[in-house]
Amino acid sequence: MADEPGPGPFLPRLESLGEFVCPDWFRDAKLGIWSHWGPQSVPMYGDWYARNMYIQGSDQYRYHVRKYGHPSEFGYKDVVRLWKAENFDPDGLMDLYVRAGARYFVALASHHDHFLTYASELHRWNAAEVGPGKDIVGLWQAAARRHGLPFGLTEHLGATFSWWSVNKGADTHGPRAGVPYDGADPAFEDLYLPNHEHHRPDQPNPDPLDPWYTSNGWWHRRWLELVTEMIDRYQPDLLYSDGPPPFSPNSMDPGLQAVAHLYNTSAAAHGGKNQAVYAQKDRQEHLRRIGVLDVERSQEGALKPYPWQTDTCVGGWFYDVRAVYKTPGHVIEILVDIVAKNGNLLLNIPQQPDGTIDEECRHLLTELAGWMELCGEGIHGTRPFRDGVEGPSGVLIDGFREERVPWTAADHRFTRRDGTVYAFQMAWPEDGRTVISSIRPEDRVTSVRLLGSGPVPFRRLDTGEGLVVELPDRAPSPYVNALAIELA
Repeated sequence: MADEPGPGPFLPRLESLGEFVCPDWFRDAKLGIWSHWGPQSVPMYGDWYARNMYIQGSDQYRYHVRKYGHPSEFGYKDVVRLWKAENFDPDGLMDLYVRAGARYFVALASHHDHFLTYASELHRWNAAEVGPGKDIVGLWQAAARRHGLPFGLTEHLGATFSWWSVNKGADTHGPRAGVPYDGADPAFEDLYLPNHEHHRPDQPNPDPLDPWYTSNGWWHRRWLELVTEMIDRYQPDLLYSDGPPPFSPNSMDPGLQAVAHLYNTSAAAHGGKNQAVYAQKDRQEHLRRIGVLDVERSQEGALKPYPWQTDTCVGGWFYDVRAVYKTPGHVIEILVDIVAKNGNLLLNIPQQPDGTIDEECRHLLTELAGWMELCGEGIHGTRPFRDGVEGPSGVLIDGFREERVPWTAADHRFTRRDGTVYAFQMAWPEDGRTVISSIRPEDRVTSVRLLGSGPVPFRRLDTGEGLVVELPDRAPSPYVNALAIELA
C-alpha cells in the first residue's frame, strides 16, 4: 500500500486538512442515529465485554464464567460465533429512525474487539464469514441510501492493540489460577493480536491511550490498511474515530493519511468538492480544524462558532439488560440544547443480538417522531440564533455525566431559519406567558406561532426590550415546546 493517498485536493498534513469546510448536509441534519452493534451485544451485559471478560473480578468476568464457562475454554472467539443477527431488518429500523427525525445514519464498522462488522478481504474475523454470515455494514448502507440518508461509519481500532492485551492473561486465584486465557493460543493470534508485550499483570487496567501502549509500528500500518478498506468499500459520508486521529498528529501519520483519503475519495465522487466529515475527539485547535469535534456523552456549555457533534446512547453502548434508559423528554431536551449551540446529536439505539430493538426503544422513537411532527421545523436545516441560550439553567459539563437539567420557565434555546426565530420553551410556564429577552427592540416581530397550536398574542415589555407571549392553557407537547417568531 502506498504511503500517500490517491490524487485529490487534500494531503495528509495538518495545514492541508485544516482547509476542511463542513458540508451543509451535516449542518442541516441535526440528528443522526447510530447502530453501535456487534458481537459484544451477544451476552446483553454491556460495553467493553470483550475486554472485561478477561479481567478476573469484574462483573462481566463473573457473568461470563457462570454463563459460558472459563475464558481459557470459552473465549471471545466463541462469543462472536454466537452472534447471528437472525431478525435483523435494516429497512424496518430505518423507517423508524427517519420518522423519529434522523437525517443521517451511522454504523459501527469495528469496535476495540478487532471484529469487523463488514465483509473484509483483509481480516477473516468479520460478520460475513463468522457469526451472522452477513455484511452488516453493507446492509445498513443499502437501507440508508434507500431512505435518502447520508451514511457514516465508526472505527474504534486505535486503542485495540493495548485494550485487547488482557486476553493474554490468566486468573491469579481460584480453581483456574495460572491457566492461560485463550488469547494466548497462537492459532487465534489474528483475532487476539501479537500484543504479548502489552500485557502487564501489574497493571490490569491501563490507559489504552498511553503512548507506551499504542507504540507499535505494525499495528499502525494495519490500522491504516483496515480503515482504508472501509473507506474504499463504502465511501462513507462520515467517518468517526473513537479518540484523536490515530496515532499522533504529524505528517504522514496513519490518522492523517486516512482523513486525507476519506476527503479525496469524497471529492472524486462530488466534482472535486469534499462532502465527507471526519469526526474525532481531540479539542486542540489544529486537530479540531481537520473535521468535526465529537463530544462523547457530554455537550458544549455554550454556542460554538463551528459545527460539532455529541455522541451518546439511550442506555449502554452495547445492549445491557441492566441499563437505565433516557426518557423521551430527556433525549429531546439534549437535542434542543445541542442544536441551539451549533451541534448535532448522534444517538445510539441499542440493538439486541438478533438485530431487534426492545419495546422501550420503540416507545422512545415513537415519542420522538410525534414531537418532530410538531417541532421539527425548528430543528432541521436551522442555524443558531445569537447566543443560542437564555435563562439560568444549563447542562452539567463534567466528564460523561448526563443528568437531566431541572429547567425553568425562564430557560429558552434558539434556532433560526431565514426570517424565523424558533424559541424553545424548556419548561412550560405555569402563569400562561413567557418572556423572551433575546428578542431585542430592533427586532421587528410580525407574528408568533406556537408550533402544534397556531398564532398566539404577543407584546413588547413596557421597557421595549424583550417579548411577552401569551400561551394557551394547554401545551401542544408534553415535552419541550417551540414558538416560531417571524421577524420583518
